Amino acid sequence: MQFNEIKEINNDIIVYLNTNKITEMTPVQAQSFKHIYNNKDMIICSSTGTGKTLAYLLPIISKLDPSNKNIQALIVVPTGELAAQINSVANDLLEKNPNLNANFVVGEANIKRQIETLKKTKPSILIATPARLQELIHTKKIKVHEVKTLVLDESDKLLNKTFINTIENIRKSLMKRTQVILTSASINNKTKAFAKDNCFNPIYMDINSNLNNESIIPKTIKHLYFFSDRRERIENLRKIIKAAKPKKCIVFINSKYDLEESYQKLQYHNYNVACLSSKNSSIEKKHSIEDFKSGKVNILIATDIAARGLQIDNIDTVINVNLPEENEEYIHRAGRCGRNGNPGTCISIITENETNKIKNYQKSFKINMLAKKLYQGKIVAK
Repeated sequence: MQFNEIKEINNDIIVYLNTNKITEMTPVQAQSFKHIYNNKDMIICSSTGTGKTLAYLLPIISKLDPSNKNIQALIVVPTGELAAQINSVANDLLEKNPNLNANFVVGEANIKRQIETLKKTKPSILIATPARLQELIHTKKIKVHEVKTLVLDESDKLLNKTFINTIENIRKSLMKRTQVILTSASINNKTKAFAKDNCFNPIYMDINSNLNNESIIPKTIKHLYFFSDRRERIENLRKIIKAAKPKKCIVFINSKYDLEESYQKLQYHNYNVACLSSKNSSIEKKHSIEDFKSGKVNILIATDIAARGLQIDNIDTVINVNLPEENEEYIHRAGRCGRNGNPGTCISIITENETNKIKNYQKSFKINMLAKKLYQGKIVAK
């Protein structure tokens, strides 16, 4: 289906989409538009890179009331990076409508400045990280009594033990019949439990199973793994990067200490590298992302902050120096590459006692993971 076939979408938005060569709706966009536009609660499960952001933004924007100066839609996300990117997309879509705009608030920024900005801009759509949004609601710095739609983007992450109480408090502060939309690449039992208590007859849409009965991870992604002693992981990372020669690569590391050591080692060996972790300031994060997007650096080392918060095309390689703590995170990490039908490679560095995790991934996600080794500077079958 073409976007211009949807009569509810403003022509200025169609022109913007056409200008950016976005004409054909992805399955998640085509199948969810009418439900979201008609105020139905939804649980949307769809792989990374399938267009979930536009899937909810377009119908939400299409039903905004330009005469209403209060917040009409709340979009809650787990990271500041994701908030900034969604805000950018929303404002691009709203550019031709002077009476509507979006804004975002995140925990690491100055709250007084954010409050002043919100007073001036009066956003129709507010994108926020959980704690900062709860704080603004609790101190009555924003009015949410006219919020018609609440989106929990990356809902499986938002409903874990870190955020769940905050998310429940936010939901309680809204009107009972506020539309609730949950989106993620993987839907777990916690998400379903929240929906049972906080949604009204939600429509469950699993695009993954509709598109591909075999795997919820795109088939264009190859999955490889290398064995390593724990102490040799970072040195083996360097060797793997040298052998793989990625054009654009994200390296995931669980430990901030290991992240810093990896960053310094790769810099020492003259790799173009940037790092991204929760300890970085918002300005440092912004510069790292911009350098990676522009190609100034082709390797970005990150904690799981980057598994959820980045929308960057043309990433061909993902490397896990550590396997993610939760199995579902493998989906989100791997999904950074192989987007839009392009080939990608997800490489994991594991110890011998992590073999069971590899078997579990293969069974759960229905993927084939190949054991490899380095031989004379080349990647070969183990």
